[in-house]
Amino acid sequence: MNIFESYIDKIKSILIDLNKQGELIIPETFNGINAEIPPEQFDCDISTNVAMVLSKLNKKSPIDLAEQISPIIKDKDPLIENITIVKPGFINIKFKPLFWTNFIKEIITNSKNFGVNVKEKKLNYLVEFVSANPTGPLHVGHCRGAILGDVISNVLIFNKHKVTKEYYVNDYGNQIINYTKSVYFRIREVKFKEPFPSDNTDLYPGDYLVDFAKNIISLNSDINFENYDEIVDKLTALSIEQALFLIKENLKSLGIKHDNFVSEKSIVLNNEVEKVIKFLEASKYVYRGKIKAPAGEDSTNWVEREQLLFKSTDFGDDKDRALQKSDGTWTYFASDVAYHKNKVDRNFDHLINILGADHAGYIKRISSSVDALSGTKNKLICKISQLVKLIKDNKPFKMSKRKGDYITVDDLVKEVGKDATRFIMLNRSSDVELDFDFDAVKEKSKDNPLYYVQYCYARISSVFRHLSKDLNSDVKIDNYKFEYSNDEIKILKKVSQWPKCIDAASTKLEPHRIPVYLYELASEFHSYWNLGKQQPEKRFINDQKNISPDKLVFLKAISNVIKSGMNIVGVDTPEKM
Repeated sequence: MNIFESYIDKIKSILIDLNKQGELIIPETFNGINAEIPPEQFDCDISTNVAMVLSKLNKKSPIDLAEQISPIIKDKDPLIENITIVKPGFINIKFKPLFWTNFIKEIITNSKNFGVNVKEKKLNYLVEFVSANPTGPLHVGHCRGAILGDVISNVLIFNKHKVTKEYYVNDYGNQIINYTKSVYFRIREVKFKEPFPSDNTDLYPGDYLVDFAKNIISLNSDINFENYDEIVDKLTALSIEQALFLIKENLKSLGIKHDNFVSEKSIVLNNEVEKVIKFLEASKYVYRGKIKAPAGEDSTNWVEREQLLFKSTDFGDDKDRALQKSDGTWTYFASDVAYHKNKVDRNFDHLINILGADHAGYIKRISSSVDALSGTKNKLICKISQLVKLIKDNKPFKMSKRKGDYITVDDLVKEVGKDATRFIMLNRSSDVELDFDFDAVKEKSKDNPLYYVQYCYARISSVFRHLSKDLNSDVKIDNYKFEYSNDEIKILKKVSQWPKCIDAASTKLEPHRIPVYLYELASEFHSYWNLGKQQPEKRFINDQKNISPDKLVFLKAISNVIKSGMNIVGVDTPEKM
């Protein structure tokens, strides 16, 4: 039950009736009319801007129009206690306590669908995220984007959309050549005691390659490691296999599992690049030309040369983009365009790419290519995952560098656990930098949002456990005749905002809204719980060591929302802490 959508529908029905009676002029569509959460200083439950939206069309001030509409809205609904009008024309509605009784009955009866936008058209999404080069373990720079992509997928799935989680394996090009050589030299180091050429800056230095080398040696006794050129193809495949296995283990430790792993090499070897170039040529989006020096670069050192270009400026990019290098090989962009053609051909309604902060400048060109390939504007949605700063003892924190010159996901999860990693990485909007404070995420206090939400659920669980009741079972009440107090209604109002939170997180692809909401709900609950220390009537378990049906339903409603939200975020809800 979305009370905001429900009341907008009621108001629209009233507007249509007034229009039929000649009392009001209404527009062709009701776009812009909404019902929102009112500011805390107003003693009301929902607020609508309908009078302000319709005032100009009706040649009345918003206040005058609000005074005309408000009594009719109140007369049409016996559950409205009163309506007030606030400048510049907001109509603020306060409900009778019975409204909240009916509300809690509805959400308990339909608990599995509470929060789902049933009116929204259900779509088919492809979410590509992580897509790190298969050259070693995932590091903290990948971690935030991995969690962002996973939780965006989860919230879309919760809202009944179809979602495919995909990882694009960049297993083609110079970085793979250098990586394979690095593995080869580690094999020589292990097998023949030859020193690793650490002075070669093209090679990957991480000690994790020693483990890869040992695994490849032990599992491939038939391979002679004397001549690199003779085994390069086989060794490349084996090296990528080792890296992908480790990456999947890293993702598993974060609670992430992709549906698909798509190989860049397979895209290239299947001639999909050539095919997409021909497709773009047929649409007149490719030509041979020269690119001028980028803004800010010394043009005297820039060599203009004729090359194959994509007309990305036709789609709003600041310049056209090269598809071929000077040696005739395809650019990374060309193979990425081919991959996105592969995506487009799979008939998803929307493509979502989660990109690191260093790829922000890449968005316009790849979005332009998808517009050209699909003939649909904004089919591709790109979300940027900004940088994470690790902090311990109030200073930047550097962890073990055994696996290379970076901090690994494995290090992070071992230090603070999966739940803290996921919840805190998601606790701010992805487009701003995040401070990840190791000391704060281990605190058992209000300052640790994960602990505070989990403790809320554990407190509710303790009540059910004390009464030998199963928190995970449905609550069955024959006759809902409860009247909740103002303190309880305050929490129910926060519960009522859950569908609005899900809708915003889903439509705007902003999953950070969920942990923020859960923290606010937990805060309201803890405040109420603490009232019981001085006011016995506020306690959930009464003097007879039992619980009244109204409080049982109340607790169940809160726990359902917390459980749903934590499942979307991908963290546990322990029943004991």
